[in-house]
Amino acid sequence: MERLAQRLGVGSRQLTRLFARHLQASPSKVARTPRVERAKRLLDETNLPMTEIAMQAGFGSLRRFNAVFTEIYGRPPTEIRRKQR
Repeated sequence: MERLAQRLGVGSRQLTRLFARHLQASPSKVARTPRVERAKRLLDETNLPMTEIAMQAGFGSLRRFNAVFTEIYGRPPTEIRRKQR
C-alpha cells in the first residue's frame, strides 16, 4: 500500500480515500479480488489440495485463504468443492 502510494505520488491515506470514493472498496479488497477469483477457478478446474490452491492463488496461509474465501462467497471452499462433486 505504502509503495503504491509512493509510486503514485500521494500519501497512503489519500490513496485509501481515492479507492473508497471511486471504487467503493479499500485497496486491500481490490487487491484480493484477483486472488480469490484465481482460487475459485483452481477449485472448480482442479483436484489440487486446498493448501496448494491457497498458495497458488497468492495467499500466505490456508487460514487466511479460508477466511477471505468464506467472506466473499459466503461458504468455505471445501463446501463449494463438495457440492460440485
